[in-house]
Amino acid sequence: MSSLARKKTITRDNILNAAFDLVVEQGFSNFTARNLAKFMNCSTQPIYLEFSCMGDLKNTVLAKVQNYLQTKVYSQHYYDNALVNIFLAHIDLARTNRALYQAIFVDDHFGVSAMRDFVYETAYEKMAADEKMKALPDKLKNEIILHCWIAATGIATLYSAEYIDLTQAQMIQFIESQIETTIRTAGTASDDAIQEHMVS
Repeated sequence: MSSLARKKTITRDNILNAAFDLVVEQGFSNFTARNLAKFMNCSTQPIYLEFSCMGDLKNTVLAKVQNYLQTKVYSQHYYDNALVNIFLAHIDLARTNRALYQAIFVDDHFGVSAMRDFVYETAYEKMAADEKMKALPDKLKNEIILHCWIAATGIATLYSAEYIDLTQAQMIQFIESQIETTIRTAGTASDDAIQEHMVS
């Protein structure tokens, strides 16, 4: 009997889920094997059996968050504009999962650069797939994403703090106005692709 392998009582998924919860609550500043073990009420041994180091676990947690955002948040369909959908979903996260929104986008528990870049890349992909927007100059695409990001983050943060309550129609109008204003004030407003977008 002693030669039989013992059944794992703490699995890789257990550790990953606990690490995710710990980061949501405390951020990566307290992300050590000892703190995670204390959080799980176990020793550090199971952690190092499943993950080569804490850096490996940190990257896996980040991937878990990004996968959640990609498949559960930014994949939601609210409106017939893929870019607007991204930012409506961003706001909706603040409304429906305040703790996670706070951890990611307010308290910076997951690393502001990594999460900001992830949102930018997702928005850029949506623009590239949009028939009207894909022809816009790259510089203008970046400006549009930046302005929408600022607007959506402002609304989402106010929602997270329970300071605001807007209808979906109001949010759509606000985000669309950011897109149109950015295009209208672009220094290259004579570009054919911009003109086509504005008249279509």
